[in-house]
Order: sequence, then structure tokens, then C-alpha cells
Amino acid sequence: MPKRRRRDQDGIYERSDSPYYWASYIDASGQRVRCSTGVRKSIEGRKEAEALLAKWRVEQHRSQHWKDQPPKTFDELMVEYLKATESKRSAGKDRQRCRTLRRFFGGRIMNDLVPVDIRRYIALRRKEKITDSTINRETALLSAAINYANREWDWQLPNPAKGRRLAEPEGRVRWLTRAEAGVLLQQAEKDSQAKQWLPEFIRLALNTGCRKQELLGLEWRRVDLQAGLIHLEAQHTKGARRRSVPLNATARAAMLTRKRFRAKWCPDSPWVFCNRKGNRVENVRRSFTTACTHVGIEDFRIQDLRHTCAAWLVSAGVPLTEVRDLLGHRTIRMTERYAHLAPENVRAAVALLDGVESRSSHVVELSNLKGTAETK
Repeated sequence: MPKRRRRDQDGIYERSDSPYYWASYIDASGQRVRCSTGVRKSIEGRKEAEALLAKWRVEQHRSQHWKDQPPKTFDELMVEYLKATESKRSAGKDRQRCRTLRRFFGGRIMNDLVPVDIRRYIALRRKEKITDSTINRETALLSAAINYANREWDWQLPNPAKGRRLAEPEGRVRWLTRAEAGVLLQQAEKDSQAKQWLPEFIRLALNTGCRKQELLGLEWRRVDLQAGLIHLEAQHTKGARRRSVPLNATARAAMLTRKRFRAKWCPDSPWVFCNRKGNRVENVRRSFTTACTHVGIEDFRIQDLRHTCAAWLVSAGVPLTEVRDLLGHRTIRMTERYAHLAPENVRAAVALLDGVESRSSHVVELSNLKGTAETK
């Protein structure tokens, strides 16, 4: 068993909280670098880790004496990237994903990143029973950070994470029948506390296709009852795109119920969904889940109210492009998950082939008759 080095000494060492060998060395600027090699502990792994360290030392020498670009670590990359993109809507999720990536890439020299590193990361996450869609978002963050650094700071880093997208299953589509929705609404109105807002929340979600936060963050100044519209600005939508959502009779009635509640209890509240004190309702998940459980509706989430709205529209024959615009999808591809709910549209298209086939048979028959006449 090789003797373990202290972390303040150059060389390969082990950490009890990591399955990988770690390296300690002085970089071109004179600073000590401690980083994971990404190589698992084993006799062969030790040799590989020492070979990596030797390579890094050569690169440091080149950087110091030949003025090559100094190597960049994962931590340097992600700290600078997260700082530069902190205004993104997904900044919070980016930080969470970065913490996950750091478990594997923490301290790694990004100049030496190769495809096998990405494959190892994917294998590790799959071993942890993480879905391919989640892994895709993590590797996409790493790729985005590398691209940003190369474009904005001229870091000239390799990007083996680029284009390495795993196949994902089709998006989940769970929706209610109108009978199930009616039972759910009846239960919501029985809840002694949630009945202040839950029934109207469900009705609006089913009849507008709005997301949970688009409704819970809705202010009265963005509701035009006379025109029958809800106005959503870019900062209120997931896709950061402005859109107006029409109110049908059911949705308008739900809005009027909320308006009467406000007039009675909190006339100065700016929120459509508020409690009697005028404070915004932050979440309805617990009361919604309880209502679903009481009526036996399983595997149904708040987001599925939006799916139900889309499913009802498509089943009624509304074109996918119009459903796309109502839901605020960026592309028709996101809306196509509901296409199977309108089989009659495809049936009508296929029926046209009957006419084509009949005309083709008629042409062939005429051609045969003509040929026979000429022979005679």
C-alpha cells in the first residue's frame, strides 16, 4: 500500500469522502491546486492518476515558461459562469446542478476534459438511478458554461459535453375526463380552508391552460374582465414570452368569484389568489393533493391540469397551432404530445387516399382499354 501524502505536499492522495484519487500540485501562478483526478481508487487507478498528475505538471511548466494559456479548473469555470449568468430565470437550478457536477468534476482541469470523462459521469449518475432527462440537463449546463467561457473570455477549452444528449422518453401526459374534473371540484369546495381559493384555481387552470405560478402570481391589474383576457408579461411566464390568455365563460365566472372574495375581505390586495388578509397564496399543492386523494384520483399533479386543458382542446378538434399559442409553447413540437388525442383528424386524412386510389384505378382501366383497342 503506497504511503498517503499530506494534502499540502505534491502528489496523489486519497480522501475518505471521495471514491477518486486527488492530486495536489503548484500551478503556474504559484498557487496550490487540489483537485480530483476522476480516477477511482485501485492499483491500476493509482498509476493512471499519477500519469495524469505528470501531464498536468508538464502543462504547468509550458504555461509558466512558454506563456501558454494557464489551465482552468472546473471550480474557476463554474464560479465565473454562475456569476455572469445570475440574472437567468434558471439560476437557482443551475446552482443545484453545479453542486451535483462538482461531486465528479470538482477541481478537474477543464483543458484536459475528454469524452471518456463525460461517459464516466453519465455512467455514475445512471448507477445512482438518475433519469436520462436529468443527466441531460446537468451535462447541458456544463456544455453551456464551456461555450460561454470560450465565446466571452477566449478560454479555448475543449467541450466533449457538446451534443452528448441521451434519448429521453416522451413527455408525461396525464389528464382528467370531464366527469373526474367535476368530482375533483366538488371535493375542493368541501375543504373548510382551501375552498377559499382551490375551486377557482382548478377551474382557471382547466380553462386557461396557465401554469401554477402564472395563476398564483396573477395580479388584478393584468386581468381585463371586460375584454375577457389575462395578460402575462415575459417575467411572468416560463418561456419569458409575453402572451394574452382568453377567458371563457367558466374562467370568467371563476374570476368574478375571486373578485367578490377580494371585495369582501381584502379590497386592497393586488393578488387574484389571496387569503382573507390579502396575502398572496404561495402554494396549493397540499390542499390539491388532499382533494385528489379523497376522490381516488391517483398520479395526478397540478401541472396535469394544464395537460387536461390541452387534451380537451385537441380532442374537440382545435388545431395544434392554436393549442400551442394558448399554452405558450415555443415550438409546435412541445404541443405534438397531444396529437394522438385527435385520431379523427388522421382518419379524415387517410380517407382522402380512398379517393386517390379510386381515381388511379380508373386511369389504369382506361389505359388498358385504350391499349386493347389499338391492338385490334
